[in-house]
Amino acid sequence: MNHLLRGHAPITDEAWKQIDEEARDGLVPALGGRRLVDFKGPLGWGHSATDLGRVSDSTNGPADGVNLRTRQVLPVAELRAPFTISRSELEALDRGAVDTDFDSLNAAARQMTIAENAAIFHGLGDAGMEGIAGASSHDPIPLGNNGFNDYPEHIAKAIEVILSAGVEGPYGVALSPECYTGVVESAERGGYPLLSHIRKILQESGGGPLVWAPGLDGVVVASMRGGDFLFESGQDLSIGYESHDAEKVNLYIEESFTFRVATPEAAVALPK
Repeated sequence: MNHLLRGHAPITDEAWKQIDEEARDGLVPALGGRRLVDFKGPLGWGHSATDLGRVSDSTNGPADGVNLRTRQVLPVAELRAPFTISRSELEALDRGAVDTDFDSLNAAARQMTIAENAAIFHGLGDAGMEGIAGASSHDPIPLGNNGFNDYPEHIAKAIEVILSAGVEGPYGVALSPECYTGVVESAERGGYPLLSHIRKILQESGGGPLVWAPGLDGVVVASMRGGDFLFESGQDLSIGYESHDAEKVNLYIEESFTFRVATPEAAVALPK
Protein backbone atom coordinates (compact mmCIF):
# COMPACT_ATOMS: atom_id res chain seq x y z
CA MET A 1 0.00 0.00 0.00
CA ASN A 2 1.36 3.43 -0.92
CA HIS A 3 0.20 6.93 -0.06
CA LEU A 4 -2.33 6.98 -2.92
CA LEU A 5 -4.47 4.48 -0.92
CA ARG A 6 -6.10 3.10 -4.07
CA GLY A 7 -6.70 -0.21 -2.34
CA HIS A 8 -9.17 1.47 0.04
CA ALA A 9 -11.42 2.74 -2.74
CA PRO A 10 -14.62 0.83 -3.62
CA ILE A 11 -13.40 0.58 -7.22
CA THR A 12 -12.76 -2.63 -9.15
CA ASP A 13 -9.56 -3.30 -11.08
CA GLU A 14 -11.40 -2.86 -14.39
CA ALA A 15 -12.85 0.47 -13.25
CA TRP A 16 -9.40 1.67 -12.16
CA LYS A 17 -8.10 0.74 -15.60
CA GLN A 18 -10.79 2.82 -17.28
CA ILE A 19 -10.23 5.77 -14.93
CA ASP A 20 -6.48 5.71 -15.56
CA GLU A 21 -6.99 5.53 -19.33
CA GLU A 22 -9.45 8.43 -19.28
CA ALA A 23 -7.02 10.52 -17.24
CA ARG A 24 -4.15 9.68 -19.57
CA ASP A 25 -6.21 10.72 -22.60
CA GLY A 26 -6.90 14.08 -20.98
CA LEU A 27 -3.40 14.74 -19.65
CA VAL A 28 -0.89 13.62 -22.28
CA PRO A 29 -1.92 15.82 -25.26
CA ALA A 30 -1.93 18.99 -23.15
CA LEU A 31 1.42 18.59 -21.37
CA GLY A 32 3.18 20.76 -23.93
CA GLY A 33 5.81 22.06 -21.55
CA ARG A 34 7.29 18.59 -21.04
CA ARG A 35 8.02 18.29 -24.74
CA LEU A 36 10.44 21.22 -24.63
CA VAL A 37 12.38 20.43 -21.45
CA ASP A 38 14.58 17.68 -19.98
CA PHE A 39 12.43 15.30 -17.92
CA LYS A 40 14.08 13.30 -15.13
CA GLY A 41 12.26 10.75 -13.04
CA PRO A 42 9.93 9.81 -11.58
CA LEU A 43 12.13 9.62 -8.48
CA GLY A 44 9.34 8.62 -6.09
CA TRP A 45 6.98 10.23 -3.62
CA GLY A 46 9.73 10.35 -1.00
CA HIS A 47 11.90 12.62 -3.17
CA SER A 48 11.73 15.97 -1.40
CA ALA A 49 14.24 18.36 -2.97
CA THR A 50 16.61 19.00 -5.87
CA ASP A 51 20.25 19.60 -5.06
CA LEU A 52 21.34 22.96 -6.53
CA GLY A 53 25.04 22.26 -6.04
CA ARG A 54 25.51 25.51 -4.10
CA VAL A 55 26.03 26.53 -0.48
CA SER A 56 25.22 29.56 1.62
CA ASP A 57 27.82 32.14 2.65
CA SER A 58 30.03 31.09 5.55
CA THR A 59 28.97 32.03 9.06
CA ASN A 60 30.50 31.38 12.45
CA GLY A 61 30.11 27.74 13.37
CA PRO A 62 29.35 26.13 16.73
CA ALA A 63 32.99 26.32 17.83
CA ASP A 64 35.83 28.83 17.48
CA GLY A 65 37.70 28.50 14.21
CA VAL A 66 34.88 26.50 12.60
CA ASN A 67 32.86 27.95 9.73
CA LEU A 68 29.33 26.90 8.84
CA ARG A 69 27.76 26.63 5.38
CA THR A 70 24.46 25.02 4.42
CA ARG A 71 23.66 23.22 1.19
CA GLN A 72 21.07 24.91 -1.04
CA VAL A 73 18.20 22.87 -2.43
CA LEU A 74 14.97 23.51 -4.32
CA PRO A 75 12.03 21.92 -2.45
CA VAL A 76 9.68 19.70 -4.40
CA ALA A 77 6.23 21.18 -5.05
CA GLU A 78 3.08 19.08 -4.87
CA LEU A 79 0.05 19.79 -7.06
CA ARG A 80 -3.31 18.12 -6.43
CA ALA A 81 -6.67 18.44 -8.21
CA PRO A 82 -9.67 16.67 -6.57
CA PHE A 83 -12.58 15.15 -8.48
CA THR A 84 -15.50 12.81 -7.83
CA ILE A 85 -17.12 9.86 -9.56
CA SER A 86 -20.57 8.66 -8.55
CA ARG A 87 -20.83 5.08 -7.35
CA SER A 88 -23.72 4.48 -9.74
CA GLU A 89 -21.44 5.40 -12.64
CA LEU A 90 -18.77 3.01 -11.35
CA GLU A 91 -21.37 0.25 -11.17
CA ALA A 92 -22.49 1.02 -14.72
CA LEU A 93 -18.88 0.89 -15.88
CA ASP A 94 -18.46 -2.58 -14.33
CA ARG A 95 -21.59 -3.71 -16.20
CA GLY A 96 -19.99 -2.65 -19.48
CA ALA A 97 -21.25 0.91 -19.99
CA VAL A 98 -19.15 2.89 -22.45
CA ASP A 99 -20.66 6.33 -21.79
CA THR A 100 -19.43 6.79 -18.23
CA ASP A 101 -19.67 10.32 -16.82
CA PHE A 102 -16.04 11.35 -16.35
CA ASP A 103 -16.69 15.11 -16.52
CA SER A 104 -15.21 15.79 -13.09
CA LEU A 105 -12.10 13.74 -13.89
CA ASN A 106 -11.63 15.48 -17.23
CA ALA A 107 -11.95 18.90 -15.59
CA ALA A 108 -9.32 17.98 -12.98
CA ALA A 109 -6.97 16.68 -15.69
CA ARG A 110 -7.41 19.91 -17.64
CA GLN A 111 -6.57 22.04 -14.60
CA MET A 112 -3.50 19.95 -13.79
CA THR A 113 -2.09 20.43 -17.30
CA ILE A 114 -2.71 24.17 -17.05
CA ALA A 115 -0.95 24.28 -13.67
CA GLU A 116 2.09 22.28 -14.81
CA ASN A 117 2.53 24.23 -18.05
CA ALA A 118 2.15 27.52 -16.17
CA ALA A 119 4.88 26.43 -13.73
CA ILE A 120 7.24 25.53 -16.59
CA PHE A 121 6.70 28.67 -18.64
CA HIS A 122 5.78 31.29 -16.03
CA GLY A 123 7.16 29.89 -12.80
CA LEU A 124 5.75 28.91 -9.43
CA GLY A 125 6.75 31.74 -7.15
CA ASP A 126 5.41 30.22 -3.93
CA ALA A 127 7.69 27.21 -4.54
CA GLY A 128 10.75 29.23 -5.57
CA MET A 129 10.59 28.16 -9.22
CA GLU A 130 11.22 30.55 -12.11
CA GLY A 131 9.67 29.77 -15.48
CA ILE A 132 11.22 29.83 -18.93
CA ALA A 133 9.58 33.09 -20.02
CA GLY A 134 10.51 35.04 -16.90
CA ALA A 135 14.03 33.66 -16.69
CA SER A 136 14.95 34.48 -20.29
CA SER A 137 17.86 36.91 -20.54
CA HIS A 138 16.58 38.24 -23.87
CA ASP A 139 14.13 41.08 -24.38
CA PRO A 140 10.65 39.76 -25.15
CA ILE A 141 9.44 39.98 -28.74
CA PRO A 142 5.81 41.22 -28.55
CA LEU A 143 3.41 39.49 -30.90
CA GLY A 144 1.66 42.80 -31.55
CA ASN A 145 -1.87 43.50 -32.72
CA ASN A 146 -1.52 42.78 -36.43
CA GLY A 147 -3.07 39.33 -36.31
CA PHE A 148 -1.41 35.96 -36.71
CA ASN A 149 0.31 36.51 -40.05
CA ASP A 150 3.31 38.10 -38.32
CA TYR A 151 3.95 35.01 -36.18
CA PRO A 152 6.43 33.32 -38.57
CA GLU A 153 8.54 36.49 -38.68
CA HIS A 154 8.51 36.82 -34.88
CA ILE A 155 9.37 33.14 -34.34
CA ALA A 156 12.20 33.30 -36.87
CA LYS A 157 13.53 36.40 -35.09
CA ALA A 158 13.41 34.61 -31.73
CA ILE A 159 15.39 31.69 -33.15
CA GLU A 160 17.97 34.13 -34.51
CA VAL A 161 18.27 35.79 -31.09
CA ILE A 162 18.88 32.45 -29.35
CA LEU A 163 21.34 31.31 -32.00
CA SER A 164 23.21 34.63 -31.77
CA ALA A 165 23.67 33.95 -28.06
CA GLY A 166 25.56 30.78 -28.94
CA VAL A 167 22.74 28.37 -28.15
CA GLU A 168 22.21 25.82 -30.89
CA GLY A 169 19.00 24.03 -31.83
CA PRO A 170 16.87 22.27 -32.55
CA TYR A 171 14.29 24.81 -31.42
CA GLY A 172 10.76 24.19 -30.23
CA VAL A 173 7.79 26.52 -30.13
CA ALA A 174 5.01 26.44 -27.52
CA LEU A 175 1.77 28.30 -28.15
CA SER A 176 -1.11 29.17 -25.85
CA PRO A 177 -4.48 27.70 -26.90
CA GLU A 178 -5.57 31.08 -28.28
CA CYS A 179 -2.39 31.46 -30.33
CA TYR A 180 -2.46 27.84 -31.49
CA THR A 181 -6.05 28.12 -32.70
CA GLY A 182 -5.26 31.36 -34.52
CA VAL A 183 -2.27 29.81 -36.25
CA VAL A 184 -4.17 26.66 -37.27
CA GLU A 185 -7.09 28.65 -38.69
CA SER A 186 -5.02 31.29 -40.51
CA ALA A 187 -3.46 31.42 -43.95
CA GLU A 188 -0.98 33.89 -45.39
CA ARG A 189 -1.61 35.95 -48.48
CA GLY A 190 -1.86 33.48 -51.33
CA GLY A 191 -3.49 30.86 -49.10
CA TYR A 192 -0.35 29.15 -47.73
CA PRO A 193 -1.22 27.70 -44.30
CA LEU A 194 0.41 29.61 -41.47
CA LEU A 195 0.98 26.42 -39.50
CA SER A 196 2.95 24.92 -42.39
CA HIS A 197 5.13 28.04 -42.59
CA ILE A 198 6.05 27.87 -38.91
CA ARG A 199 6.76 24.14 -39.12
CA LYS A 200 9.00 24.80 -42.11
CA ILE A 201 10.97 27.35 -40.08
CA LEU A 202 11.41 24.78 -37.30
CA GLN A 203 12.41 22.08 -39.75
CA GLU A 204 15.08 24.30 -41.25
CA SER A 205 16.45 25.06 -37.77
CA GLY A 206 16.77 21.46 -36.64
CA GLY A 207 13.30 19.97 -36.58
CA GLY A 208 11.89 20.82 -33.14
CA PRO A 209 8.17 20.51 -32.29
CA LEU A 210 5.35 23.02 -32.26
CA VAL A 211 3.24 22.30 -29.17
CA TRP A 212 -0.14 23.29 -27.73
CA ALA A 213 0.33 24.40 -24.13
CA PRO A 214 -2.68 25.37 -21.99
CA GLY A 215 -1.42 27.56 -19.14
CA LEU A 216 1.05 29.43 -21.34
CA ASP A 217 0.42 33.11 -22.04
CA GLY A 218 1.53 33.92 -25.58
CA VAL A 219 4.36 32.03 -27.29
CA VAL A 220 7.75 30.72 -26.17
CA VAL A 221 10.63 29.69 -28.44
CA ALA A 222 13.25 27.50 -26.76
CA SER A 223 16.32 25.48 -27.62
CA MET A 224 15.97 21.72 -27.28
CA ARG A 225 19.68 20.87 -27.40
CA GLY A 226 19.37 19.56 -23.82
CA GLY A 227 20.59 20.69 -20.40
CA ASP A 228 18.90 24.10 -20.42
CA PHE A 229 15.49 23.46 -18.80
CA LEU A 230 15.27 20.80 -16.10
CA PHE A 231 12.03 19.18 -14.90
CA GLU A 232 12.65 16.73 -12.06
CA SER A 233 9.65 14.55 -11.26
CA GLY A 234 9.14 13.03 -7.82
CA GLN A 235 5.81 11.34 -8.34
CA ASP A 236 4.51 11.61 -11.87
CA LEU A 237 0.84 12.40 -12.45
CA SER A 238 -1.17 9.75 -10.59
CA ILE A 239 -4.68 9.20 -9.26
CA GLY A 240 -5.24 8.65 -5.56
CA TYR A 241 -8.17 7.90 -3.26
CA GLU A 242 -9.43 10.33 -0.62
CA SER A 243 -12.80 9.12 0.71
CA HIS A 244 -16.24 7.85 -0.25
CA ASP A 245 -19.82 7.71 0.94
CA ALA A 246 -22.94 5.93 -0.25
CA GLU A 247 -23.23 8.08 -3.37
CA LYS A 248 -19.78 9.13 -4.57
CA VAL A 249 -16.08 8.41 -4.46
CA ASN A 250 -13.66 11.29 -3.91
CA LEU A 251 -10.39 10.97 -5.83
CA TYR A 252 -7.59 13.28 -6.93
CA ILE A 253 -4.85 13.72 -9.50
CA GLU A 254 -1.48 14.48 -7.93
CA GLU A 255 2.16 15.07 -8.89
CA SER A 256 5.36 16.39 -7.31
CA PHE A 257 8.25 18.08 -9.10
CA THR A 258 10.84 20.83 -9.32
CA PHE A 259 11.69 22.94 -12.34
CA ARG A 260 14.87 24.93 -13.04
CA VAL A 261 16.17 27.11 -15.87
CA ALA A 262 19.89 26.38 -16.26
CA THR A 263 20.47 28.57 -19.34
CA PRO A 264 18.38 31.78 -19.42
CA GLU A 265 19.66 32.68 -22.91
CA ALA A 266 18.21 29.47 -24.38
CA ALA A 267 14.67 30.84 -24.80
CA VAL A 268 12.73 33.92 -25.86
CA ALA A 269 9.24 34.91 -24.72
CA LEU A 270 6.74 36.32 -27.22
CA PRO A 271 3.96 37.85 -25.11
CA LYS A 272 0.54 38.84 -26.40
